[in-house]
Amino acid sequence: MARKSIGERLAQLEAQRKTLQIRLGKQERAIDTRRKVLIGALVLHRLENDRDVQFAGGIAEWLRRELPKFLTRDGDRDLFDDLLKPQANEPTIGNIGSGSAV
Repeated sequence: MARKSIGERLAQLEAQRKTLQIRLGKQERAIDTRRKVLIGALVLHRLENDRDVQFAGGIAEWLRRELPKFLTRDGDRDLFDDLLKPQANEPTIGNIGSGSAV
């Protein structure tokens, strides 16, 4: 069996490097996605279950203010219709402490 030339070995190593870089990129994207999902789940959980009306109201108000600027596609905005439109029983800055959100 003939030995590979230095050029062939370098080409093989470069191909392996590219493969590993692709794998690393996928791994980093998966970690990033997982972090976003977990943070989103925390925010949604706090909005739905938090007894601290001021905290939940602050998050809801912040989301209503920031999400429209952040979401650029109509389909994405449609996903958050329920968060962007205040509900009658949902805490807002105006009814925090008034007892109407409890």
